[in-house]
Amino acid sequence: MAAGLARFNEAPFTTAEAALLECCGSRRWAHRMAAHRPFPDLASLLAASDEAGYDLAARDIAEALAAEPAPCLHHDAPRAAHLALRAAHAAYESRFGHSFVICLDVCPPSQEVDQVLASIRVRLTHEVDEERAVTAEELRRLARSRLTELVAEGW
Repeated sequence: MAAGLARFNEAPFTTAEAALLECCGSRRWAHRMAAHRPFPDLASLLAASDEAGYDLAARDIAEALAAEPAPCLHHDAPRAAHLALRAAHAAYESRFGHSFVICLDVCPPSQEVDQVLASIRVRLTHEVDEERAVTAEELRRLARSRLTELVAEGW
Protein backbone atom coordinates (compact mmCIF):
# COMPACT_ATOMS: atom_id res chain seq x y z
CA MET A 1 0.00 0.00 0.00
CA ALA A 2 2.88 2.38 0.77
CA ALA A 3 4.12 2.08 -2.82
CA GLY A 4 0.64 2.82 -4.19
CA LEU A 5 0.30 5.85 -1.95
CA ALA A 6 3.75 7.08 -2.99
CA ARG A 7 2.81 6.81 -6.69
CA PHE A 8 -0.46 8.61 -5.98
CA ASN A 9 1.41 11.39 -4.18
CA GLU A 10 3.89 11.74 -7.06
CA ALA A 11 1.37 11.62 -9.91
CA PRO A 12 0.73 14.74 -11.97
CA PHE A 13 -2.07 16.85 -10.54
CA THR A 14 -4.53 16.17 -13.38
CA THR A 15 -3.87 12.42 -13.24
CA ALA A 16 -4.47 12.31 -9.49
CA GLU A 17 -7.56 14.48 -9.82
CA ALA A 18 -9.02 12.17 -12.49
CA ALA A 19 -8.40 9.13 -10.26
CA LEU A 20 -9.98 10.93 -7.32
CA LEU A 21 -13.09 11.70 -9.37
CA GLU A 22 -13.57 7.94 -9.61
CA CYS A 23 -13.67 7.84 -5.80
CA CYS A 24 -16.08 10.76 -5.40
CA GLY A 25 -17.70 12.54 -8.32
CA SER A 26 -17.44 16.02 -6.82
CA ARG A 27 -14.89 18.10 -8.72
CA ARG A 28 -14.42 20.31 -5.66
CA TRP A 29 -13.61 17.28 -3.49
CA ALA A 30 -11.22 15.80 -6.07
CA HIS A 31 -9.44 19.13 -6.61
CA ARG A 32 -9.02 19.66 -2.89
CA MET A 33 -7.69 16.14 -2.33
CA ALA A 34 -5.23 16.40 -5.23
CA ALA A 35 -4.04 19.79 -3.99
CA HIS A 36 -3.39 18.53 -0.46
CA ARG A 37 -0.92 15.84 -1.51
CA PRO A 38 1.43 14.40 -0.41
CA PHE A 39 -0.19 12.28 2.28
CA PRO A 40 2.22 10.54 4.66
CA ASP A 41 0.02 7.47 5.14
CA LEU A 42 -3.37 5.95 4.44
CA ALA A 43 -4.86 7.27 7.68
CA SER A 44 -3.96 10.84 6.68
CA LEU A 45 -5.41 10.33 3.21
CA LEU A 46 -8.68 9.02 4.65
CA ALA A 47 -8.87 11.79 7.25
CA ALA A 48 -8.41 14.39 4.51
CA SER A 49 -11.11 12.64 2.48
CA ASP A 50 -13.54 12.84 5.39
CA GLU A 51 -12.72 16.49 6.02
CA ALA A 52 -13.19 17.39 2.35
CA GLY A 53 -16.43 15.39 2.33
CA TYR A 54 -17.82 17.24 5.34
CA ASP A 55 -17.14 20.54 3.58
CA LEU A 56 -19.15 19.71 0.45
CA ALA A 57 -21.99 22.06 -0.36
CA ALA A 58 -25.36 20.77 -1.55
CA ARG A 59 -24.39 21.34 -5.20
CA ASP A 60 -21.16 19.33 -4.69
CA ILE A 61 -23.13 16.45 -3.20
CA ALA A 62 -25.58 16.62 -6.11
CA GLU A 63 -22.63 16.46 -8.52
CA ALA A 64 -21.19 13.45 -6.68
CA LEU A 65 -24.57 11.71 -6.70
CA ALA A 66 -24.98 12.31 -10.43
CA ALA A 67 -21.61 10.64 -11.02
CA GLU A 68 -22.47 7.51 -9.03
CA PRO A 69 -22.94 4.43 -11.19
CA ALA A 70 -26.42 3.02 -11.45
CA PRO A 71 -26.89 0.06 -9.15
CA CYS A 72 -26.94 -3.26 -10.89
CA LEU A 73 -27.27 -6.91 -10.14
CA HIS A 74 -25.42 -9.77 -11.70
CA HIS A 75 -27.25 -10.85 -14.85
CA ASP A 76 -27.87 -14.26 -13.25
CA ALA A 77 -29.84 -12.73 -10.36
CA PRO A 78 -33.52 -13.70 -10.27
CA ARG A 79 -35.88 -11.51 -12.25
CA ALA A 80 -37.82 -10.78 -9.05
CA ALA A 81 -34.67 -9.32 -7.47
CA HIS A 82 -34.14 -7.05 -10.48
CA LEU A 83 -37.76 -5.88 -10.33
CA ALA A 84 -37.72 -5.31 -6.57
CA LEU A 85 -34.49 -3.34 -6.74
CA ARG A 86 -35.69 -1.25 -9.67
CA ALA A 87 -38.99 -0.46 -7.89
CA ALA A 88 -37.23 0.43 -4.63
CA HIS A 89 -34.79 2.74 -6.39
CA ALA A 90 -37.62 4.42 -8.28
CA ALA A 91 -39.53 5.03 -5.04
CA TYR A 92 -36.41 6.46 -3.42
CA GLU A 93 -35.61 8.74 -6.37
CA SER A 94 -39.22 9.92 -6.49
CA ARG A 95 -39.15 10.82 -2.79
CA PHE A 96 -35.72 12.43 -2.57
CA GLY A 97 -34.94 13.51 -6.13
CA HIS A 98 -31.62 11.71 -6.44
CA SER A 99 -30.22 8.22 -6.71
CA PHE A 100 -29.83 5.98 -3.69
CA VAL A 101 -26.25 5.39 -2.52
CA ILE A 102 -24.94 2.95 0.02
CA CYS A 103 -21.52 1.59 0.88
CA LEU A 104 -21.68 -2.19 1.12
CA ASP A 105 -18.07 -2.88 2.13
CA VAL A 106 -18.91 -5.04 5.12
CA CYS A 107 -21.86 -6.79 3.51
CA PRO A 108 -21.32 -10.27 2.07
CA PRO A 109 -22.16 -10.30 -1.67
CA SER A 110 -24.90 -12.87 -1.09
CA GLN A 111 -26.71 -10.38 1.18
CA GLU A 112 -26.25 -7.19 -0.83
CA VAL A 113 -29.69 -7.14 -2.46
CA ASP A 114 -31.42 -7.73 0.87
CA GLN A 115 -29.29 -5.05 2.52
CA VAL A 116 -30.03 -2.50 -0.21
CA LEU A 117 -33.76 -3.21 -0.12
CA ALA A 118 -33.87 -3.02 3.68
CA SER A 119 -31.87 0.21 3.68
CA ILE A 120 -34.12 1.81 1.09
CA ARG A 121 -37.18 0.81 3.12
CA VAL A 122 -35.74 2.44 6.24
CA ARG A 123 -34.42 5.51 4.47
CA LEU A 124 -37.74 6.17 2.73
CA THR A 125 -39.10 6.99 6.21
CA HIS A 126 -36.52 9.75 6.72
CA GLU A 127 -37.28 13.42 6.48
CA VAL A 128 -35.45 15.16 3.62
CA ASP A 129 -32.84 16.79 5.87
CA GLU A 130 -32.13 13.54 7.71
CA GLU A 131 -31.73 11.66 4.43
CA ARG A 132 -29.44 14.37 3.07
CA ALA A 133 -27.11 13.74 6.02
CA VAL A 134 -27.27 9.95 5.57
CA THR A 135 -26.57 10.30 1.84
CA ALA A 136 -23.56 12.54 2.50
CA GLU A 137 -22.21 9.99 4.99
CA GLU A 138 -22.64 7.16 2.49
CA LEU A 139 -20.75 9.21 -0.12
CA ARG A 140 -17.91 9.71 2.40
CA ARG A 141 -17.86 5.98 3.16
CA LEU A 142 -17.77 5.16 -0.56
CA ALA A 143 -14.91 7.63 -1.09
CA ARG A 144 -12.91 6.09 1.78
CA SER A 145 -13.44 2.60 0.40
CA ARG A 146 -12.48 3.58 -3.12
CA LEU A 147 -9.41 5.52 -1.94
CA THR A 148 -8.24 2.52 0.06
CA GLU A 149 -8.69 0.32 -2.99
CA LEU A 150 -6.97 2.88 -5.23
CA VAL A 151 -3.75 2.99 -3.23
CA ALA A 152 -3.85 -0.74 -2.38
CA GLU A 153 -3.89 -1.67 -6.05
CA GLY A 154 -0.50 -0.07 -6.45
CA TRP A 155 -2.06 2.78 -8.34
